[in-house]
Amino acid sequence: MITSKIIANGILRALLTILVIGLALSFFYTIQSVLIYLVISLILTLIGNPILDFFKRRLKFNHVFATIAVLFIFILIIFGFIMLFVPLILAQGQNLSLLNTGEIEKDIMQLIDQITLFLDGHQIDSAQVLKEANITSKINFNFIPNFLNTILGTISSFGMGLGSVLFITFFFLKDRRMFISGARKLIPNSHEDQILNSLEKINSLLSRYFIGLLLQLFIVFILYLIVLVIFGIPNALIIAFLCAVLNIIPYIGPLIASVLAAVLSMLSNLGSDFQTEILPTTIYVLIGFWIVQIIDNNASQPIIFSKSVSSHPLEIFLVILSAGFLFGILGMIVAVPLYTIIKVVGKEFFPENQIIKLLTKDI
Repeated sequence: MITSKIIANGILRALLTILVIGLALSFFYTIQSVLIYLVISLILTLIGNPILDFFKRRLKFNHVFATIAVLFIFILIIFGFIMLFVPLILAQGQNLSLLNTGEIEKDIMQLIDQITLFLDGHQIDSAQVLKEANITSKINFNFIPNFLNTILGTISSFGMGLGSVLFITFFFLKDRRMFISGARKLIPNSHEDQILNSLEKINSLLSRYFIGLLLQLFIVFILYLIVLVIFGIPNALIIAFLCAVLNIIPYIGPLIASVLAAVLSMLSNLGSDFQTEILPTTIYVLIGFWIVQIIDNNASQPIIFSKSVSSHPLEIFLVILSAGFLFGILGMIVAVPLYTIIKVVGKEFFPENQIIKLLTKDI
């Protein structure tokens, strides 16, 4: 029989549960920077594990020295990127210091005027639409100084973040056996083998995935750079790097990269004739970027997704699409690693399920 005391206890338990969950979410929100450092360190650890094993097995390094060598490689790569972009940033320092919203608005309006003249010359009504739209009244250019201040703030905290990530990564690599040993004590004996096998397979698959992803981004970066250099676009290195990084976002990223490249290409040629110089150059850059995407979609991505995480390209497409609808861009980015983890855990704990058998036959 349900009494008032039982109901009151149930309500009290529910309220305490909600309170604990709320406090936990508040705590995680407060330390979100630390969580980001941990996630980045975990990714670097997954990338570094195969390199660490190579140093130990092939070059006969001891464990600590191999760990230091892997960390040194990461530092060299980061330092290389910094040295690649710092001269370009310094070269543009004067322009940034003189940057004001009026000049940016003037440049944008100059570009719009040239587009309007081009459309007028070809008897296209869109030119009148552009004039009546009064675009400048609808675009708030004041966001740019705030955006630059955000970038400067990010750069100023980059050093502390980088040091924290490298410190955490060092101990993740160095003491991974200790972490596994500690995990064994927390794991119930009845599921120990299944959980440890899952962790081993997840580590292997995700290590291959992240290494493959870095290789893919590097290939796309080189191809973008070649396209931009061929057509003489200023600051080709920075534009190629930004567009390559956008490829982390499946399917949508390359589209955003193409739009970004087109806009920057047009703005870099302001003052030239729109019909004979700006428009043809922009079209050639877009065609070049689309060719790069064709190469990437038919060569790089199938190898990474199919080989590294043992999943069919259509399967991956549906997973990314579903994650995008449910959780947006962030969902699309984490869809493949998370789906891989779910598949591995499913195979270990539900090996007789027919659907799981079908999805994990190659794992």
